[in-house]
Amino acid sequence: MKQISFAQAEHQNKKKVTRRERFLAQMEALVPWQRLIDALSPSYFPNAAGKRGRPPIGLGRMLRIYFLQQWYALADEALEDAIYDSQAMRDFIGIDLAIESVPDATTLLRFRHLLERHALTQRIFEEINAHLAEQGLFMREGTIVDATIVAAAPSTKNKAKQRDPEMKQTQKGKQYYFGMKAHIGVDAVTGLTHSVAATSANVADVTMAGHLVREDDKRIYGDAGYTGMWRHLDEEKDDPDSRCCVAAKRGTIKKMEDSPMKVLLLEFEKAKASIRAKVEHPFHVIKNLFGYRKVRYKG
Repeated sequence: MKQISFAQAEHQNKKKVTRRERFLAQMEALVPWQRLIDALSPSYFPNAAGKRGRPPIGLGRMLRIYFLQQWYALADEALEDAIYDSQAMRDFIGIDLAIESVPDATTLLRFRHLLERHALTQRIFEEINAHLAEQGLFMREGTIVDATIVAAAPSTKNKAKQRDPEMKQTQKGKQYYFGMKAHIGVDAVTGLTHSVAATSANVADVTMAGHLVREDDKRIYGDAGYTGMWRHLDEEKDDPDSRCCVAAKRGTIKKMEDSPMKVLLLEFEKAKASIRAKVEHPFHVIKNLFGYRKVRYKG
């Protein structure tokens, strides 16, 4: 049995459980850590055994550190400092400062680059979704599609005085934005995100619809930006069995004369909007809770 330090004992005996501690305890229980370790192990220093030098830090520990970075929107150096400052984070990772140190910012940078090089972030997303599906949390009744702009500073340039070629300018209403766009597909019943795609900000929402739906979806919901979605799903425009359920444009309804038909249409649009509301929650979590309101250059 591992002996705890005086600092850990003092922390465990405090009366109040902080929100961070509750959140990390929930993530410890919900995330399929061993499944992720098994899936990513073949790409994590597979030839390190038997070689001289310091052995690589355990994959499970590095995954927890990487998740902390995403949840709290921290740069590498800021994450290293936060782990030293927070006993809750150290308990989540499993680090005892009495006998070991926190991985430095360079180690965190290299691990993130390894994930990017082998496309392991997509694998993490797929494994977690597979775990949720096994728990019966994807109902397969339908998908809600939507997109949000993640802006970037238009003045940011590299050493060659060039902007990121993946980022473009777009207009939303009377406002212009420069950056990227996140497209998601969420389960119409549970609101869990099952598909994600990232594009330049000037890519039309409707063109990505085919990348966000599942083959067995019975209904596909979208706002007025997805008008004409049937073209991208290989469906006929007036097919009575079409899966598309797209919001009517406001201008179309305003032009209608007051009549029972208009009242009925407004009620129908209200019902569709109540279903589509689930897609806004993931955007709230990503932008407001995780802090991804703008594109960041992480290096």
